Amino acid sequence: MSDIHGKKKALGRGLSALLENAETENPQKEISGEYTAEYIAQVRVDQIEPNPFQPRVHFDETELRELAASIQEHGIIQPITIRKIGHNKYQLISGERRLKASVIGGLSQVPAYVRLANDEQMLEMALVENIQREDLNPLEIAISFQRLLDECRIKQEDLSQKVGKDRSTISNYIRLLKLPTEIQVAVRDNLITMGHARAIINVPQERSQLIILKKILEKKSSVREVEEMVRNLGRQKTTASHGASLPDKFEKAKLALHKKFLSKIDFKLNKKGAGAIIIEFKSADDFERIISKFDS
Repeated sequence: MSDIHGKKKALGRGLSALLENAETENPQKEISGEYTAEYIAQVRVDQIEPNPFQPRVHFDETELRELAASIQEHGIIQPITIRKIGHNKYQLISGERRLKASVIGGLSQVPAYVRLANDEQMLEMALVENIQREDLNPLEIAISFQRLLDECRIKQEDLSQKVGKDRSTISNYIRLLKLPTEIQVAVRDNLITMGHARAIINVPQERSQLIILKKILEKKSSVREVEEMVRNLGRQKTTASHGASLPDKFEKAKLALHKKFLSKIDFKLNKKGAGAIIIEFKSADDFERIISKFDS
């Protein structure tokens, strides 16, 4: 697969072994005596028509521009899925957001899973067999799981039986796809392990997740060290929230002011003891009501 800069950017050994680049007129690859119903290829964006059954009609422009910038930096990690409907003519099945962002980012072609027919059973077989491979990286497994859930409409409990993994394991893989692109790339390129990624997932803020990733790459941190980083981060937040509690005299003052103004009251204090009293109002009329209380 080629990214926007022309560099070779493989999905990984597993998916590329299953879905190697193929000529559009000779696409089928044999697997265990059967034929897959798809192949992967670079497809021109002007040859792809929208999915008429796409329920989503609104896409946030800011998010699309952010995704476009990410694609320019890292390439498309998860190819879109399209259906071949004629010679050099395709219809989008899934990945409209990625396709739109690619156009914004100036890409003339995108990596795509090209479905030859609406044969979900064939696709399911190929993906399930692919998951059993030993050389897949965690991100490839996560993508395969997500495709089985989305495109083949398999329930997670049924997927668990088909691939021989419990539901919690499947959930842990799929959660990788919620991580920032930089972390997904690090998993894909084997710069960090599944254990590292699972620890980072427990950090709620994306900025903190990326800071931890940087520390891992700089210090070659082990999974245990990352887990300790995450625990320490949680302790710091707990201490900060406890330290934010007000002394009794301020709590009593807050209650008295609330009774007088019938509004939410808050105090902001710094370490030197200086601060501010905040009286909340909901409208211009409410503001006038509060102001009138100062004269009473």
